[in-house]
Amino acid sequence: MEALLRPIYQERASDPNTLGILHIQKKEKVSPLTDTFDSILLVITKDAERPIFTKHYSYHNQKAALHTITEKQLQKWLTLGKNPKLVDWLLNSRILFDRNEFITHLKKELDEFPERGRKIRMGIEFARLTRRYLEGKVFYDQQNYLDAYTELVDSLHHLARLAIFERGMHPEVLVWKQVKVLDPAIYKLYDELVSSSEPLQKRVELLFLASDFLIHSRTKEAALHIQEVLAQKPYWSIQEIHEQAELKNYSTDLEVYIEFLVEKGIIFIEEHQTKSSQIMHRYYRVV
Repeated sequence: MEALLRPIYQERASDPNTLGILHIQKKEKVSPLTDTFDSILLVITKDAERPIFTKHYSYHNQKAALHTITEKQLQKWLTLGKNPKLVDWLLNSRILFDRNEFITHLKKELDEFPERGRKIRMGIEFARLTRRYLEGKVFYDQQNYLDAYTELVDSLHHLARLAIFERGMHPEVLVWKQVKVLDPAIYKLYDELVSSSEPLQKRVELLFLASDFLIHSRTKEAALHIQEVLAQKPYWSIQEIHEQAELKNYSTDLEVYIEFLVEKGIIFIEEHQTKSSQIMHRYYRVV
């Protein structure tokens, strides 16, 4: 298939805007990694009018997809973890074109996973975990057990990815296959939640109790990134936090996460007087 695709990727390789081209070949009969396509061509460009552009091709009984993404979009996906296939594609692909060793350096950075990037990913993942977990508890208290179960499953997925980050690795498409080896305790929780014959209410109740320790024991390390950012100023308004470049990545989970960290004594409240004697401005700081 690669030979058939050569005219397509050679045309892109001749464009000075192209940084690299990767080929991902389907290895299984039905492969979620390649979205069921036989081949994936991933073209990374310096910039483009469209940050993501896709084309599909077919030849006899085979099909291929061409994805063109900008360097900025690539970094965004890697930071936010919004496209788990991307890490697999980057690490397990064949390099067809590599301008100035852009792809080579990118693969090396992914493999080494620098501390700064790991802290950011852990912070974002823990913020997502916090929201799912707290919402699940609310649903459980309201006796909405199926909704609580859904939120708990999601929170365990975030906890699993967090455990992978802790070991300096990137989550792949088959997250639970990774976690079964890296952190059997989390895998066991997930397995008990989805496989147990206990009534749903009992399963959710037991798993909330068992998850508490695993979640709260990770709070301090997961909060290192947001603490480092907030340490840059004596105190912050919530709007300033939302507008800070790195903290924007926490998105809609940010405020729930901050309140969680206030409760845990990691972020502190500083009140300033308003024009009203009864209402105070609420600011946030770290020690």
